[in-house]
Amino acid sequence: MPSAPQHDPAAATGPGGDGGLGADLGWTLGVAYRAYVKMAADAAAAVPGSHRGRQVLAAAAHEVPGTQRALAQRLGVDRTAMTYLIDDLAAAGLVERRPDPADRRNRQVVATDAGRRALEGVDRRLRTAEEYLLAGLDTADRTALRTLLRRLAAYIDSADPVGDACQAVDDIEAAESAAMRGQPPAPG
Repeated sequence: MPSAPQHDPAAATGPGGDGGLGADLGWTLGVAYRAYVKMAADAAAAVPGSHRGRQVLAAAAHEVPGTQRALAQRLGVDRTAMTYLIDDLAAAGLVERRPDPADRRNRQVVATDAGRRALEGVDRRLRTAEEYLLAGLDTADRTALRTLLRRLAAYIDSADPVGDACQAVDDIEAAESAAMRGQPPAPG
């Protein structure tokens, strides 16, 4: 991982100062998001499905065991895509499907010991990546940013829940494509 960039307060507003891109919420979120996605993908590269596989593994390791369907709904993943993802995680020995004691027709997804160890390694690498990304902020600002982002995400998700992350990505790509052509985005 590269060394953390040196904090330059004059550059904190981005290109163009307060009136330029630094004042544009979309630009600032985009820069932070792109950096996070790259580093998260690197941190989770050893897990089938990369960052999404890590989320499934974390849910299987830390939450009450759920069915594939419940897990797909919780994470906003298409059920078919979730099946393939869990197949890959199971083939790697990171999760297993067990009969649901409440309804033996269903299967619960549970992390294996190897899956828990793999998750610990990925999470350690993610924490290192997050520290790198947030290096320009002091501890109080990091805490405030995380708190505000959690509140914003909860508000946005309650107003416009993402039932299927694959569809959300398609919506974003369609909006970006329309913007590149100078057209308004299609209503969602």
